[in-house]
Amino acid sequence: MGTGGWIVLAVIVAVAIWAVMIYNGLVTLRNRFKNAFSQIDVQLKRRYDLIPNLVETVKGYMAHERGTLEAVIKARGAAVSAAQAAAAAPGDPSAMRGLAQAEGALGGALGRLLAVFEQYPDLKANQNVLSLQEELTSTENKVAFARQAFNDAVMEYNTKRESFPDTIFAGLFRFDGAELLQSTESAEERKAPKVSFT
Repeated sequence: MGTGGWIVLAVIVAVAIWAVMIYNGLVTLRNRFKNAFSQIDVQLKRRYDLIPNLVETVKGYMAHERGTLEAVIKARGAAVSAAQAAAAAPGDPSAMRGLAQAEGALGGALGRLLAVFEQYPDLKANQNVLSLQEELTSTENKVAFARQAFNDAVMEYNTKRESFPDTIFAGLFRFDGAELLQSTESAEERKAPKVSFT
C-alpha cells in the first residue's frame, strides 16, 4: 500500500474513533440523567409511603374533613401512576410533564391537609403526626436536591446532543432530547406560610 493509501486509512480510522467517542459520550450522559431520575424515584416512593401513614394517623381526629383526606389519597394515587410512567421513560417530555402536574396536585392536597391541622390542637400535639410531618419535610428537601441533579444531567445531555457535530450522531442513533422535571410548587405555594407543629 502506498503513502496515499496509508493516509486514507489513517483518516478513516481517526474518523471512526472520533465517531465512537461521540457515541459513547452521548450514551454516558443519557445513562447519567436516567440514574439521576432513579434518585428522584426513590425519594418519591418514600414520600408516597409516608402519606397513607399520615392520613391514617389523622383520620380519627378529622372525621369532618373526609373530603380533604380523600383528596390527598386520590392525588397520591395519581402521583404514583405518573411517577411509574416517568420511571419507565426518564426524560420523556409527556412523562415529565405528567409527573410535574401530578406532583403539583399532590402538593396542593397536602398543603390543604396541613392547613386543616391548625383547627385541631390535639392533632398538632400528636407525636406520630409531628414525626410524619418531619419525615415528609425531609423527603421534600431530598426530592428537590434529586430534581436539581436530574435537571443538571439533562441539561448536560441536551447540550451535547444539540452541539455540532454531536447532533448528527444523535439524530442517526436516536438520542432524543430529554425534558427537565419542573418544580411542582406553584408561585402561590412558595409564598404560602409553612405550618409548624412546635
